[in-house]
Amino acid sequence: MRSSNPVFSRRGFSRAGGYAGFDAQQQPQAGNPYANNPYAANPQSGNPYAQQPNPYAAQQTQTPGQPYAAPTAPPSAGRMTMDDVVARTGMTLGLVVVAAAVAWLTGLSLGLALGAGLVAMVLGFVQAFKRKASPALILAYAAFEGLFLGALSNYVNQWVNGAAMQAVLGTMAVFTAVLVMYKTRIIRVTQRFYRFVMAAAIGFVLLMAVNLLFAAFGGGDGLGFRSGGLGILFGVIGIVLGALFLALDFKQVEDGIAYGAPKEEAWLSAFGLTLTLVWIYMEFLRLIAILQGDN
Repeated sequence: MRSSNPVFSRRGFSRAGGYAGFDAQQQPQAGNPYANNPYAANPQSGNPYAQQPNPYAAQQTQTPGQPYAAPTAPPSAGRMTMDDVVARTGMTLGLVVVAAAVAWLTGLSLGLALGAGLVAMVLGFVQAFKRKASPALILAYAAFEGLFLGALSNYVNQWVNGAAMQAVLGTMAVFTAVLVMYKTRIIRVTQRFYRFVMAAAIGFVLLMAVNLLFAAFGGGDGLGFRSGGLGILFGVIGIVLGALFLALDFKQVEDGIAYGAPKEEAWLSAFGLTLTLVWIYMEFLRLIAILQGDN
């Protein structure tokens, strides 16, 4: 099974490997709206999270004769809001659900589903490396991803009755739990948190890639990371990683709104949230299939 890897879709990564808000040493880059890091370290205070000038704030001009003009707040028009994020995330996830329902009801073959999954992966990578959001590209990704998920879920559900619904409920539970813990500050996205998540995610993806290579050339399940006891362990790890990436997504949304990110950035937030939720759903579906497959 293919997983849409949220590691490669974090908007705000710099080419130097930093995350917007945590890389105090990165240099501004042309075209990067997050180049002026609002959380960069303040060399005078020693506070690693001291705020720098808002990267989205409008440049102030000085009128002759008024050397001490008062600073003005960034205009709200054209800025990202929570309503924008919710609306675009609803559109993107809604399209995933509709496409999945079509694939399920029409009995889309696994061959066509795998083709749709490959197209979704390519579209996801293209958007991940674009500097600006492309709504058409994001919605196209959602449609193809939905076809893949619908056909795959139907196949697994025939083998393990109720697996798809259990995976949906599990994904919703994880999303709700992480949102509550983030809002109550039980989860705090810091530089250490980010580095831990990235290191764990890279290690996880590398292990899965090695397992896939062994499976492709040696047959079976490769090194056994996706079946039996190890499969259960790695399934749980995959779900936990998805939950941690949700916290990074929430941080991205919070920072974008706080610093007046352009309205189109809401599409990127919706894209990131969709990728992460798809990851969590896939891991739940795989885990349920392993746990109940022998019943």
